[in-house]
Amino acid sequence: MVLENFAVLYVIRGEPYRSGTCINLSADETLAGRVTNQFTPDLAFTNAFISRKHFAIRKEQDQAVLYDLGSRHGTEINGVRLTPHTPYPLSNFDIIKIAKGMAVLHVSYLFAEQTLDIEPLSITMQLEVPEQPVAINWEKRECAVGGRRIPMSEKEYLLLHVLYENANRLVSIEEIKTRVWPERSPGEDGIPDVTLDELNALIYRIRKKYGKDTFVISAVRGTGYVLESDVKTSS
Repeated sequence: MVLENFAVLYVIRGEPYRSGTCINLSADETLAGRVTNQFTPDLAFTNAFISRKHFAIRKEQDQAVLYDLGSRHGTEINGVRLTPHTPYPLSNFDIIKIAKGMAVLHVSYLFAEQTLDIEPLSITMQLEVPEQPVAINWEKRECAVGGRRIPMSEKEYLLLHVLYENANRLVSIEEIKTRVWPERSPGEDGIPDVTLDELNALIYRIRKKYGKDTFVISAVRGTGYVLESDVKTSS
């Protein structure tokens, strides 16, 4: 089935959906919320912290517009909590977080043929909120996890810095390559010649060094990466 050329949502996290599930937004209204015995919304989650009618996305003049429906635990777009019953037009690559991250969604206006290429990578981390307090001191280039101070390598510092500058927003692969590997010779596209294997290996090393639950980094194939962050930082 070919999707109508409009907008879609990709599930990064949200039970019972698998990461990468695509939801077409071509209907006049798409309702998201918690499924019950008496009610099943269009986008039906099972998490108890998600309201029965959490938010609606309406098609208004070829624009997808999101309305939080007075949900108890709120809706965020790119880390900013929404005012209930207020229209918020959605842009390409917006990240929607509901109930403080119990579900996370990625917005795309790309054509159906292109959206097939940006399902989340296997490296996508579906993690819980870290139990240990985490803080980053950028000036000292160190990360404190549960009271333990861990120095950052140059590449770890550069990658985490660009992700935190754009916390809860998608950062393109091109920007990451340019910011993290400025010394690398440019390829034919003018972007530093860095492979995705190198980038994924750096993310793997960060997980292993600082603890797999410390940084919540989600990847969207062929597009970029998102850091979900409530971590305290200092200059």
